[in-house]
Amino acid sequence: MRAAIWLLLLFAIAVAVALFAGNNQGTITLYWPPYRVDFSLNLVLLLLVGAFVLLHLALGALSALFDLPRQAMRWRAQQRERAMHASFLDGMSHLLAGRFIRARKSAEVALAQEKSLDAAGQRVPHGTQLRTLAHLLAAESAQALQDRPSREEHLTQALEQSSARDAIETHEGALMRAARWSLEDREPDAAMTWLNSLSQGASRRTIALRIKLKAARLARRSADAMETARLLAKHRAFSAGAAQSIIRGLAIDLLNAAHDVAQLKRAWNSLEGSERLMPELAVHAAQRLTTLGGDSALARDWLAPVWERQAELGDSVKVKLVQALEAGLDTLDAAWLARIESAQQANPRDATLQYLAGMACMKRQLWGKAQQLMGQAAMGLRDVRLHRNAWRALALLAEERGDEDAAAKAWKRAATE
Repeated sequence: MRAAIWLLLLFAIAVAVALFAGNNQGTITLYWPPYRVDFSLNLVLLLLVGAFVLLHLALGALSALFDLPRQAMRWRAQQRERAMHASFLDGMSHLLAGRFIRARKSAEVALAQEKSLDAAGQRVPHGTQLRTLAHLLAAESAQALQDRPSREEHLTQALEQSSARDAIETHEGALMRAARWSLEDREPDAAMTWLNSLSQGASRRTIALRIKLKAARLARRSADAMETARLLAKHRAFSAGAAQSIIRGLAIDLLNAAHDVAQLKRAWNSLEGSERLMPELAVHAAQRLTTLGGDSALARDWLAPVWERQAELGDSVKVKLVQALEAGLDTLDAAWLARIESAQQANPRDATLQYLAGMACMKRQLWGKAQQLMGQAAMGLRDVRLHRNAWRALALLAEERGDEDAAAKAWKRAATE
């Protein structure tokens, strides 16, 4: 379509020129005493056009001639710039390939080439970011080579170069790399210091939170680690199962860090509602409270939500739940006794519930019922500790009713477990 339009335009120009020049009888007379020269108007117009074209070409040739030095300088700068980028890319390739000495040398060559360009007054586009990344590349290689002085030198220069407004992202990246290097050196406090230098928005990014979580765990700051893990879970940085496992482990560390009942209560109250509903966590908190000499009734209050879902628990968790409740059977109230009996009657074949109900009956001196329940539990328990305790209870019950032979057999079974 465009070619057809150009063809029509050329035809139009040709027709216009033919109409104008074909019937043009005008002349131009040049008086040069004592001569007189007559020129056709068409010839004069052609000469003017030709002179204009010739003058334009001459000026263009002169401009190109005088521009040759600048073009040569530009070409040399372009070659240096290409060599600089090639050195930087070589450094990246060597770093990825694990050739750290070559990577550092390539980064230093790129920095030297950029410095020579800058000294010649030839500004490299995005030079600030390039210098920062080259310093970080050299620092990363030095870190891999355990050359800490060289790493610190390049890191300092990278932070100085990236302090400009057009390199904020690069500056934040340098701070994150510094924090990760501190973690590799097992210096969590230094890593936290680097992370605290980040802006508020950058400190809430997933990669920064991951580094902070590792640093907090390494420094045994369970509270900070818990808060960071919650943020990562909200950002969906982990799968649901992994997030729950991490938070559960950190919460257990937080509870283990409590050295008295008051600290344990504060740690328990600092947990979120969903976290206090985790069976393993609630059972561990109750056991920890019992170990510290806390109130058994409070421990049972912590275990109440888990007890309501005891039918859904796995065998290992249910055994720990029973052990936690068994530790406070001396102060068991009527309401909890009714709960245990109701659960055992609802699932009469559950040996773990039979054991707990039998132990509760023993504490209430209901010898006959305790004998029946413990006898059934001893036949079905799989946990070694509960099985041994069941035979011990049967031995004590036999002694209580004066059956020495049955007591001896029960003690023997307890000893062989």
